[in-house]
Amino acid sequence: MQKSNAVDELLGGNARIFLLFLATGLAVYLCYLMVLPFVPALVWALALAVLFAPLQIWLESKIKYQSLAALLSVLVISGMVIVPVLFVGQQLALQAVSGAQLIEKKVESGDWRRLLNSQPRFAPIVEKIEQHINLPETVKTFTVWVSNSAGSFIKGSIYQLIGFVITIYLLFFFLRDRQSAKQQVANLLPLSSAQSQQLFKQLNDTIHATVYGTLAVAAVQGFLGGLMFWWLGLPAPLLWGVMMSVLAVIPVLGSSVIWLPAAVFLGLEGNWMQSIILVLWGMLVVGTVDNLLRPILVGNRLHQHTLFVFISLVGGLMLFGSSGLILGPVVLAITLFLMSIWSEKKSNQQSLLK
Repeated sequence: MQKSNAVDELLGGNARIFLLFLATGLAVYLCYLMVLPFVPALVWALALAVLFAPLQIWLESKIKYQSLAALLSVLVISGMVIVPVLFVGQQLALQAVSGAQLIEKKVESGDWRRLLNSQPRFAPIVEKIEQHINLPETVKTFTVWVSNSAGSFIKGSIYQLIGFVITIYLLFFFLRDRQSAKQQVANLLPLSSAQSQQLFKQLNDTIHATVYGTLAVAAVQGFLGGLMFWWLGLPAPLLWGVMMSVLAVIPVLGSSVIWLPAAVFLGLEGNWMQSIILVLWGMLVVGTVDNLLRPILVGNRLHQHTLFVFISLVGGLMLFGSSGLILGPVVLAITLFLMSIWSEKKSNQQSLLK
């Protein structure tokens, strides 16, 4: 009789554990669905909090109240980062429309055909293009698409504003409560205290290396390229500068995909001096920025191969959207860290067997 009661109690305990596990899983899934719309704001707020933590620490040393220090940090960050990004986004949409309309005008007027026909070597290219592509119609379709996309982008400014407010709101708490939040996360992790600290350090280094070593360097390359486009009087310098920043992340090709065809175009128009200036600027200035700035900004913080960084950036961007620029490398860093723990455990087990 006692044995039967013990079995019933054991089964009842297992049932309660199963129900508790099921309820916990359901609660976590529902929380995931609720958090999902805020992932971009969470990621960028966390990245900004990591990058500007030294500013917050310095302000806390000068100001007695942490909340006031966090508020001042948020105001500084907004002025330095978020507001300029929103402004550039708006100008980028406008320049994309004007640039597409300029291309359409050049094609419809036949300037491109006369330009290539003036160079006998390119005459066969003109014939092949006209045989296989209705260029005016294609360009017109592209212009309509760019105009519609830019219009949608501008209309979506209200959503950008909402995202901006949420990011600022989250950033305030990430800065003010960073130590307690870090401790709570460490308590939830199935890792030792030393392993948790090592993971936090690796994530901190990953965010710094990604932002400073990849995004910041690419932004400088795009800025320098766009600056030369503006100085030479080429259309939509901001648009092409941003495009060069995006392509600068790609190994081998990089920003040359933009400035090299522009130099060829200038040469075809007979502006050989401007063409040579653009080529020299692209090779000697824009092309060498990466080698000069990356060691200064990153140092020895980059613990991942360049190929892995590139895959995590592009893959993260495709999977998570704009937040993937941070989330992709962070996910990769966590994965590699966990794999290193398993590798260490395996090595310890093998040493014990010996």
